[in-house]
Amino acid sequence: MKRLSAILGGVLVAALVIALLIAWYATRIPASPFDGVTVAGAPATPERGEYVARLADCVACHSTEHGAPFAGGLAMGSPLGTIFSTNITPDKDTGIGGYTLAQFDNAVRRGVAADGRRLYPAMPFPSYAKMSDEDIRSLYDYFMNHVRPARQENRPSTIPWPLNMRWPLAYWSLLFADSGTYRPDPQRDALWNRGAYLVQGPGHCGSCHTPRGVAFQEVALDGWSDRFLSGAPLDGWYAPSLRGDPNTGIGRWVEEDIVAFLRRGRNRHGVVFGSMMEAFNNSTQFMTDEDLRAIAHYLKSLPGNPARDGAPWRFDGATTLLLSTGTAPVQPGAATYLARCASCHGRDGQGRGEWIPPLAGASSLLSPESASAINITLNGAGRAVADGVPDSYRMPPLRAHLSDREIADVLTFVRSAWGNRGSAVTPEQVQTMREHTNPASGEVIILQMR
Repeated sequence: MKRLSAILGGVLVAALVIALLIAWYATRIPASPFDGVTVAGAPATPERGEYVARLADCVACHSTEHGAPFAGGLAMGSPLGTIFSTNITPDKDTGIGGYTLAQFDNAVRRGVAADGRRLYPAMPFPSYAKMSDEDIRSLYDYFMNHVRPARQENRPSTIPWPLNMRWPLAYWSLLFADSGTYRPDPQRDALWNRGAYLVQGPGHCGSCHTPRGVAFQEVALDGWSDRFLSGAPLDGWYAPSLRGDPNTGIGRWVEEDIVAFLRRGRNRHGVVFGSMMEAFNNSTQFMTDEDLRAIAHYLKSLPGNPARDGAPWRFDGATTLLLSTGTAPVQPGAATYLARCASCHGRDGQGRGEWIPPLAGASSLLSPESASAINITLNGAGRAVADGVPDSYRMPPLRAHLSDREIADVLTFVRSAWGNRGSAVTPEQVQTMREHTNPASGEVIILQMR
Protein backbone atom coordinates (compact mmCIF):
# COMPACT_ATOMS: atom_id res chain seq x y z
CA MET A 1 0.00 0.00 0.00
CA LYS A 2 2.86 2.40 0.77
CA ARG A 3 4.41 1.72 -2.62
CA LEU A 4 1.04 2.22 -4.34
CA SER A 5 0.49 5.47 -2.43
CA ALA A 6 3.95 6.67 -3.43
CA ILE A 7 3.29 5.85 -7.07
CA LEU A 8 -0.10 7.59 -7.03
CA GLY A 9 1.43 10.57 -5.27
CA GLY A 10 4.15 10.79 -7.89
CA VAL A 11 1.59 10.56 -10.69
CA LEU A 12 -0.51 13.33 -9.11
CA VAL A 13 2.53 15.57 -8.68
CA ALA A 14 3.58 14.96 -12.28
CA ALA A 15 0.03 15.65 -13.47
CA LEU A 16 -0.04 18.87 -11.44
CA VAL A 17 3.31 19.98 -12.89
CA ILE A 18 2.11 19.20 -16.41
CA ALA A 19 -1.16 21.07 -15.77
CA LEU A 20 0.75 24.09 -14.49
CA LEU A 21 3.07 24.02 -17.51
CA ILE A 22 0.07 23.81 -19.84
CA ALA A 23 -1.60 26.71 -18.06
CA TRP A 24 1.61 28.75 -18.18
CA TYR A 25 2.20 28.14 -21.85
CA ALA A 26 -1.42 28.80 -22.77
CA THR A 27 -1.52 32.14 -20.95
CA ARG A 28 2.01 33.42 -21.48
CA ILE A 29 2.67 36.52 -23.55
CA PRO A 30 5.23 35.72 -26.28
CA ALA A 31 8.40 37.74 -26.47
CA SER A 32 8.56 40.52 -29.04
CA PRO A 33 11.66 42.28 -30.38
CA PHE A 34 9.83 45.47 -29.41
CA ASP A 35 9.49 44.59 -25.71
CA GLY A 36 10.40 47.67 -23.72
CA VAL A 37 10.58 49.85 -26.82
CA THR A 38 8.97 53.25 -26.38
CA VAL A 39 7.83 54.98 -29.54
CA ALA A 40 9.07 58.52 -29.42
CA GLY A 41 9.24 61.44 -31.80
CA ALA A 42 6.84 62.76 -34.40
CA PRO A 43 4.71 60.29 -36.37
CA ALA A 44 6.05 59.17 -39.72
CA THR A 45 4.36 60.27 -42.92
CA PRO A 46 1.37 58.01 -43.66
CA GLU A 47 2.42 56.76 -47.08
CA ARG A 48 4.82 54.05 -45.91
CA GLY A 49 2.45 52.55 -43.32
CA GLU A 50 -0.55 52.79 -45.60
CA TYR A 51 1.34 50.90 -48.28
CA VAL A 52 2.11 48.07 -45.84
CA ALA A 53 -1.58 48.00 -44.88
CA ARG A 54 -2.40 47.68 -48.58
CA LEU A 55 0.11 44.83 -48.95
CA ALA A 56 -1.49 43.04 -46.01
CA ASP A 57 -5.04 43.86 -47.22
CA CYS A 58 -6.09 44.81 -43.69
CA VAL A 59 -9.09 46.78 -44.91
CA ALA A 60 -10.81 43.83 -46.61
CA CYS A 61 -11.34 41.86 -43.38
CA HIS A 62 -11.59 44.64 -40.83
CA SER A 63 -14.16 46.76 -42.65
CA THR A 64 -17.74 46.42 -43.85
CA GLU A 65 -19.30 48.11 -46.83
CA HIS A 66 -21.14 50.78 -44.85
CA GLY A 67 -18.93 50.92 -41.75
CA ALA A 68 -15.92 53.00 -40.81
CA PRO A 69 -12.59 51.76 -42.19
CA PHE A 70 -10.96 49.20 -39.90
CA ALA A 71 -13.84 49.27 -37.38
CA GLY A 72 -14.44 45.52 -37.80
CA GLY A 73 -17.70 43.63 -37.86
CA LEU A 74 -17.17 41.58 -41.02
CA ALA A 75 -18.73 38.12 -40.66
CA MET A 76 -16.39 35.28 -41.61
CA GLY A 77 -17.74 31.75 -41.82
CA SER A 78 -15.89 28.80 -40.32
CA PRO A 79 -16.81 25.13 -39.84
CA LEU A 80 -17.41 25.87 -36.15
CA GLY A 81 -19.42 29.09 -36.43
CA THR A 82 -19.21 32.71 -37.49
CA ILE A 83 -16.26 34.89 -36.48
CA PHE A 84 -16.51 38.68 -36.66
CA SER A 85 -13.44 40.79 -37.42
CA THR A 86 -12.40 43.20 -34.70
CA ASN A 87 -12.05 46.95 -34.42
CA ILE A 88 -8.43 47.87 -35.18
CA THR A 89 -8.85 51.64 -35.23
CA PRO A 90 -6.94 53.59 -32.55
CA ASP A 91 -10.07 54.01 -30.40
CA LYS A 92 -8.86 53.43 -26.84
CA ASP A 93 -12.04 51.77 -25.57
CA THR A 94 -13.15 49.49 -28.41
CA GLY A 95 -10.10 49.42 -30.69
CA ILE A 96 -6.34 49.09 -30.32
CA GLY A 97 -5.58 52.64 -29.18
CA GLY A 98 -4.01 51.36 -25.96
CA TYR A 99 -1.65 48.87 -27.62
CA THR A 100 2.08 49.29 -27.28
CA LEU A 101 4.27 48.49 -30.27
CA ALA A 102 5.16 45.12 -28.68
CA GLN A 103 1.50 44.27 -28.08
CA PHE A 104 0.62 45.23 -31.64
CA ASP A 105 3.47 43.04 -32.90
CA ASN A 106 2.28 40.08 -30.85
CA ALA A 107 -1.25 40.43 -32.20
CA VAL A 108 -0.15 40.69 -35.84
CA ARG A 109 2.69 38.18 -35.94
CA ARG A 110 1.83 35.77 -33.11
CA GLY A 111 -1.94 35.89 -32.75
CA VAL A 112 -1.99 37.13 -29.15
CA ALA A 113 -4.07 40.15 -28.10
CA ALA A 114 -2.84 42.69 -25.53
CA ASP A 115 -4.77 40.93 -22.75
CA GLY A 116 -3.20 37.57 -23.59
CA ARG A 117 -6.28 36.29 -25.41
CA ARG A 118 -5.42 34.06 -28.37
CA LEU A 119 -6.75 35.09 -31.78
CA TYR A 120 -8.52 32.71 -34.10
CA PRO A 121 -6.40 31.88 -37.16
CA ALA A 122 -8.97 33.68 -39.30
CA MET A 123 -6.45 36.39 -38.50
CA PRO A 124 -3.61 35.23 -40.80
CA PHE A 125 -0.86 35.56 -38.22
CA PRO A 126 0.84 32.35 -39.45
CA SER A 127 1.64 34.33 -42.62
CA TYR A 128 2.13 37.72 -40.98
CA ALA A 129 4.78 36.06 -38.78
CA LYS A 130 7.12 36.44 -41.75
CA MET A 131 6.69 40.23 -41.90
CA SER A 132 9.80 42.29 -41.20
CA ASP A 133 10.28 44.40 -38.07
CA GLU A 134 10.38 47.49 -40.30
CA ASP A 135 6.98 46.71 -41.83
CA ILE A 136 5.46 46.05 -38.41
CA ARG A 137 6.78 49.35 -37.07
CA SER A 138 5.42 51.21 -40.12
CA LEU A 139 2.06 49.49 -39.77
CA TYR A 140 1.84 50.42 -36.08
CA ASP A 141 2.65 54.05 -36.80
CA TYR A 142 -0.02 54.12 -39.50
CA PHE A 143 -2.78 52.69 -37.35
CA MET A 144 -1.98 54.77 -34.31
CA ASN A 145 -1.44 58.10 -36.02
CA HIS A 146 -3.19 58.12 -39.39
CA VAL A 147 -6.36 56.01 -39.04
CA ARG A 148 -9.45 57.75 -37.68
CA PRO A 149 -10.65 56.26 -34.36
CA ALA A 150 -14.09 54.66 -34.50
CA ARG A 151 -16.02 53.62 -31.42
CA GLN A 152 -17.55 50.26 -32.28
CA GLU A 153 -17.82 47.32 -29.91
CA ASN A 154 -16.53 43.98 -31.13
CA ARG A 155 -19.06 41.22 -31.74
CA PRO A 156 -18.54 37.82 -30.12
CA SER A 157 -18.34 34.79 -32.36
CA THR A 158 -21.17 32.30 -32.67
CA ILE A 159 -18.82 29.38 -31.98
CA PRO A 160 -20.40 27.45 -29.08
CA TRP A 161 -18.72 26.55 -25.80
CA PRO A 162 -16.41 24.70 -25.28
CA LEU A 163 -15.16 25.05 -28.86
CA ASN A 164 -14.84 28.82 -28.38
CA MET A 165 -12.20 28.52 -25.65
CA ARG A 166 -9.09 30.39 -26.70
CA TRP A 167 -6.32 28.80 -24.64
CA PRO A 168 -5.99 25.67 -26.84
CA LEU A 169 -5.04 28.00 -29.69
CA ALA A 170 -1.66 28.42 -27.99
CA TYR A 171 -0.94 24.79 -28.81
CA TRP A 172 -2.44 25.14 -32.28
CA SER A 173 0.07 27.93 -32.91
CA LEU A 174 2.91 25.83 -31.51
CA LEU A 175 2.08 23.03 -33.95
CA PHE A 176 1.07 24.94 -37.07
CA ALA A 177 2.47 28.49 -37.07
CA ASP A 178 6.03 29.31 -38.03
CA SER A 179 8.16 31.60 -35.92
CA GLY A 180 10.64 34.15 -37.19
CA THR A 181 10.57 36.60 -40.04
CA TYR A 182 11.12 35.74 -43.70
CA ARG A 183 14.66 34.60 -44.40
CA PRO A 184 15.87 35.32 -47.94
CA ASP A 185 17.06 32.39 -50.02
CA PRO A 186 20.69 33.16 -50.95
CA GLN A 187 20.34 30.93 -54.02
CA ARG A 188 17.67 33.24 -55.46
CA ASP A 189 17.83 36.80 -56.77
CA ALA A 190 16.40 39.88 -55.06
CA LEU A 191 13.25 39.96 -57.22
CA TRP A 192 12.36 36.35 -56.33
CA ASN A 193 12.97 36.94 -52.63
CA ARG A 194 10.83 40.08 -52.62
CA GLY A 195 8.03 38.14 -54.31
CA ALA A 196 8.35 35.25 -51.87
CA TYR A 197 8.21 37.69 -48.95
CA LEU A 198 5.08 39.39 -50.28
CA VAL A 199 3.24 36.15 -51.13
CA GLN A 200 4.17 34.21 -48.00
CA GLY A 201 4.09 37.17 -45.60
CA PRO A 202 1.92 40.29 -45.82
CA GLY A 203 0.01 39.10 -48.90
CA HIS A 204 -0.98 35.91 -46.98
CA CYS A 205 -1.97 34.28 -50.27
CA GLY A 206 -1.82 30.84 -48.68
CA SER A 207 -4.70 31.71 -46.34
CA CYS A 208 -7.07 31.30 -49.27
CA HIS A 209 -5.17 29.29 -51.88
CA THR A 210 -3.61 26.55 -49.70
CA PRO A 211 -5.61 23.48 -48.56
CA ARG A 212 -6.29 23.10 -44.85
CA GLY A 213 -5.83 20.07 -42.66
CA VAL A 214 -8.03 18.44 -40.04
CA ALA A 215 -7.21 21.20 -37.53
CA PHE A 216 -8.05 23.88 -40.12
CA GLN A 217 -4.37 24.68 -40.49
CA GLU A 218 -2.73 25.52 -43.80
CA VAL A 219 -0.95 22.35 -44.84
CA ALA A 220 2.10 24.37 -45.96
CA LEU A 221 3.26 27.93 -45.34
CA ASP A 222 5.89 28.16 -48.07
CA GLY A 223 7.05 26.49 -51.25
CA TRP A 224 8.74 23.47 -49.67
CA SER A 225 5.55 21.51 -50.37
CA ASP A 226 3.75 21.30 -53.71
CA ARG A 227 0.49 21.71 -51.77
CA PHE A 228 1.37 25.32 -50.97
CA LEU A 229 -0.95 27.53 -53.06
CA SER A 230 -2.37 24.45 -54.80
CA GLY A 231 -6.01 25.59 -54.46
CA ALA A 232 -8.61 25.31 -51.71
CA PRO A 233 -12.34 25.79 -50.99
CA LEU A 234 -13.11 29.14 -49.38
CA ASP A 235 -16.44 30.25 -47.95
CA GLY A 236 -18.57 29.35 -50.96
CA TRP A 237 -15.80 29.75 -53.55
CA TYR A 238 -12.81 27.77 -54.74
CA ALA A 239 -9.52 29.65 -54.65
CA PRO A 240 -7.56 28.17 -57.59
CA SER A 241 -3.99 26.99 -57.67
CA LEU A 242 -1.35 29.69 -57.99
CA ARG A 243 1.25 27.18 -59.09
CA GLY A 244 2.29 26.08 -62.55
CA ASP A 245 -0.65 23.70 -62.92
CA PRO A 246 -1.84 24.24 -66.52
CA ASN A 247 -5.50 23.39 -65.89
CA THR A 248 -6.40 24.44 -62.36
CA GLY A 249 -3.58 26.93 -61.88
CA ILE A 250 -1.56 29.55 -63.76
CA GLY A 251 0.58 27.25 -65.86
CA ARG A 252 -0.66 28.88 -69.10
CA TRP A 253 -0.08 32.39 -67.74
CA VAL A 254 3.13 34.35 -68.28
CA GLU A 255 4.46 36.86 -65.76
CA GLU A 256 2.86 39.77 -67.64
CA ASP A 257 -0.55 38.04 -67.29
CA ILE A 258 -0.14 37.90 -63.50
CA VAL A 259 0.89 41.56 -63.31
CA ALA A 260 -2.12 42.59 -65.44
CA PHE A 261 -4.51 40.54 -63.30
CA LEU A 262 -3.26 42.11 -60.08
CA ARG A 263 -3.01 45.63 -61.54
CA ARG A 264 -6.22 45.79 -63.62
CA GLY A 265 -8.29 42.95 -62.20
CA ARG A 266 -8.40 41.14 -65.53
CA ASN A 267 -6.31 39.61 -68.26
CA ARG A 268 -6.84 37.37 -71.28
CA HIS A 269 -7.50 34.39 -69.00
CA GLY A 270 -10.03 35.75 -66.55
CA VAL A 271 -11.50 38.48 -64.36
CA VAL A 272 -11.38 38.80 -60.57
CA PHE A 273 -14.44 37.59 -58.66
CA GLY A 274 -15.34 36.40 -55.19
CA SER A 275 -12.81 37.09 -52.46
CA MET A 276 -10.15 37.95 -55.04
CA MET A 277 -12.25 40.87 -56.20
CA GLU A 278 -12.08 42.33 -52.69
CA ALA A 279 -8.30 41.81 -52.60
CA PHE A 280 -7.97 43.56 -55.96
CA ASN A 281 -10.25 46.45 -55.08
CA ASN A 282 -8.45 47.29 -51.86
CA SER A 283 -4.97 45.83 -52.17
CA THR A 284 -3.21 44.57 -55.29
CA GLN A 285 -4.05 47.47 -57.63
CA PHE A 286 -2.29 49.82 -55.20
CA MET A 287 1.00 47.89 -55.25
CA THR A 288 4.03 49.21 -57.09
CA ASP A 289 4.95 47.78 -60.48
CA GLU A 290 8.14 46.39 -59.00
CA ASP A 291 6.27 44.51 -56.27
CA LEU A 292 3.76 43.12 -58.77
CA ARG A 293 6.61 41.92 -60.97
CA ALA A 294 8.22 40.32 -57.93
CA ILE A 295 5.01 38.45 -57.07
CA ALA A 296 4.64 37.26 -60.66
CA HIS A 297 8.29 36.18 -60.79
CA TYR A 298 7.95 34.16 -57.59
CA LEU A 299 4.64 32.51 -58.50
CA LYS A 300 5.95 31.41 -61.90
CA SER A 301 8.79 29.63 -60.12
CA LEU A 302 6.37 27.29 -58.32
CA PRO A 303 6.01 24.07 -60.35
CA GLY A 304 2.72 22.32 -60.92
CA ASN A 305 1.94 18.72 -60.23
CA PRO A 306 1.06 16.75 -63.41
CA ALA A 307 -0.22 13.83 -61.36
CA ARG A 308 -2.71 16.16 -59.70
CA ASP A 309 -3.61 18.31 -62.70
CA GLY A 310 -3.59 15.86 -65.61
CA ALA A 311 -2.72 16.57 -69.23
CA PRO A 312 -2.77 20.26 -70.18
CA TRP A 313 -6.07 21.60 -71.52
CA ARG A 314 -6.35 22.03 -75.28
CA PHE A 315 -9.15 23.79 -77.13
CA ASP A 316 -11.62 21.50 -78.90
CA GLY A 317 -13.77 23.17 -81.54
CA ALA A 318 -16.41 20.43 -81.66
CA THR A 319 -18.66 22.28 -79.21
CA THR A 320 -18.49 25.46 -81.29
CA LEU A 321 -19.56 23.52 -84.36
CA LEU A 322 -22.45 21.87 -82.54
CA LEU A 323 -23.68 25.18 -81.13
CA SER A 324 -23.47 26.78 -84.56
CA THR A 325 -25.33 24.02 -86.41
CA GLY A 326 -28.18 23.66 -83.92
CA THR A 327 -27.34 20.06 -83.04
CA ALA A 328 -26.18 20.81 -79.50
CA PRO A 329 -29.55 21.89 -77.96
CA VAL A 330 -30.44 18.22 -77.59
CA GLN A 331 -27.73 18.07 -74.92
CA PRO A 332 -28.91 19.09 -71.41
CA GLY A 333 -27.82 22.66 -70.71
CA ALA A 334 -26.88 23.55 -74.30
CA ALA A 335 -30.12 25.40 -75.03
CA THR A 336 -29.76 27.36 -71.78
CA TYR A 337 -26.21 28.26 -72.76
CA LEU A 338 -27.34 29.58 -76.13
CA ALA A 339 -30.17 31.58 -74.56
CA ARG A 340 -28.38 32.95 -71.50
CA CYS A 341 -24.62 32.78 -72.00
CA ALA A 342 -23.52 32.69 -75.64
CA SER A 343 -24.20 36.38 -76.37
CA CYS A 344 -21.39 37.32 -73.96
CA HIS A 345 -19.10 34.31 -73.75
CA GLY A 346 -19.49 33.27 -77.39
CA ARG A 347 -20.39 29.99 -79.02
CA ASP A 348 -16.68 29.28 -79.02
CA GLY A 349 -16.43 29.97 -75.27
CA GLN A 350 -13.68 32.54 -75.86
CA GLY A 351 -15.41 35.53 -74.26
CA ARG A 352 -14.71 39.09 -75.38
CA GLY A 353 -11.04 39.85 -74.87
CA GLU A 354 -10.20 41.03 -71.35
CA TRP A 355 -13.71 42.33 -70.69
CA ILE A 356 -15.74 39.14 -70.68
CA PRO A 357 -13.66 36.15 -69.61
CA PRO A 358 -13.38 32.94 -71.62
CA LEU A 359 -15.09 29.80 -70.41
CA ALA A 360 -12.97 27.57 -72.61
CA GLY A 361 -10.02 26.55 -70.46
CA ALA A 362 -11.16 28.51 -67.38
CA SER A 363 -9.62 27.10 -64.20
CA SER A 364 -12.99 27.26 -62.39
CA LEU A 365 -14.43 24.94 -65.04
CA LEU A 366 -11.47 22.58 -65.15
CA SER A 367 -11.24 22.24 -61.38
CA PRO A 368 -12.80 19.19 -59.66
CA GLU A 369 -14.35 21.75 -57.29
CA SER A 370 -17.42 23.42 -58.83
CA ALA A 371 -18.15 25.92 -56.03
CA SER A 372 -16.97 29.03 -57.90
CA ALA A 373 -18.89 28.15 -61.06
CA ILE A 374 -22.10 27.54 -59.09
CA ASN A 375 -21.70 30.62 -56.89
CA ILE A 376 -21.05 33.10 -59.68
CA THR A 377 -23.88 31.67 -61.81
CA LEU A 378 -26.35 31.93 -58.94
CA ASN A 379 -25.21 35.21 -57.44
CA GLY A 380 -23.33 37.06 -60.14
CA ALA A 381 -20.13 39.01 -59.63
CA GLY A 382 -19.51 42.22 -57.78
CA ARG A 383 -17.88 45.08 -59.58
CA ALA A 384 -14.14 45.29 -59.94
CA VAL A 385 -13.17 48.95 -59.44
CA ALA A 386 -9.89 49.95 -61.08
CA ASP A 387 -8.52 53.45 -60.45
CA GLY A 388 -11.87 54.44 -58.98
CA VAL A 389 -13.84 53.40 -62.09
CA PRO A 390 -16.23 50.41 -61.84
CA ASP A 391 -15.99 47.97 -64.71
CA SER A 392 -18.70 48.12 -67.36
CA TYR A 393 -19.41 44.40 -67.57
CA ARG A 394 -20.29 41.95 -64.84
CA MET A 395 -21.84 38.54 -64.57
CA PRO A 396 -25.53 38.99 -63.58
CA PRO A 397 -27.13 36.75 -60.95
CA LEU A 398 -29.30 34.01 -62.47
CA ARG A 399 -30.82 32.58 -59.29
CA ALA A 400 -34.18 34.21 -60.02
CA HIS A 401 -34.22 33.07 -63.64
CA LEU A 402 -32.99 29.47 -63.61
CA SER A 403 -33.92 26.45 -61.51
CA ASP A 404 -31.40 24.30 -59.70
CA ARG A 405 -31.70 21.71 -62.46
CA GLU A 406 -31.20 24.28 -65.22
CA ILE A 407 -28.09 25.70 -63.55
CA ALA A 408 -26.70 22.22 -62.93
CA ASP A 409 -27.28 21.28 -66.58
CA VAL A 410 -25.73 24.41 -68.08
CA LEU A 411 -22.69 24.18 -65.80
CA THR A 412 -22.26 20.49 -66.58
CA PHE A 413 -22.40 21.45 -70.25
CA VAL A 414 -19.73 24.20 -70.08
CA ARG A 415 -17.53 22.10 -67.78
CA SER A 416 -17.34 19.49 -70.57
CA ALA A 417 -17.30 21.84 -73.61
CA TRP A 418 -14.37 23.13 -75.73
CA GLY A 419 -12.02 20.56 -74.22
CA ASN A 420 -12.96 21.34 -70.60
CA ARG A 421 -12.82 18.30 -68.34
CA GLY A 422 -14.62 19.46 -65.19
CA SER A 423 -16.90 17.09 -63.31
CA ALA A 424 -20.68 17.23 -63.59
CA VAL A 425 -22.72 19.54 -61.34
CA THR A 426 -25.81 18.21 -59.55
CA PRO A 427 -29.02 20.06 -58.64
CA GLU A 428 -28.33 19.21 -55.00
CA GLN A 429 -25.02 21.11 -55.12
CA VAL A 430 -26.80 24.13 -56.60
CA GLN A 431 -29.55 23.95 -53.98
CA THR A 432 -27.00 23.88 -51.15
CA MET A 433 -25.21 26.92 -52.56
CA ARG A 434 -28.51 28.72 -53.10
CA GLU A 435 -29.49 28.19 -49.46
CA HIS A 436 -26.17 29.36 -48.01
CA THR A 437 -25.28 32.36 -50.18
CA ASN A 438 -26.80 35.67 -51.18
CA PRO A 439 -26.62 37.60 -54.46
CA ALA A 440 -23.48 39.71 -54.76
CA SER A 441 -24.03 43.41 -54.20
CA GLY A 442 -23.65 45.52 -57.31
CA GLU A 443 -22.32 48.40 -55.24
CA VAL A 444 -18.70 47.89 -54.30
CA ILE A 445 -17.13 50.66 -52.27
CA ILE A 446 -13.41 51.27 -52.26
CA LEU A 447 -12.82 52.27 -48.67
CA GLN A 448 -10.71 55.31 -47.89
CA MET A 449 -8.19 54.01 -45.41
CA ARG A 450 -7.72 57.24 -43.48
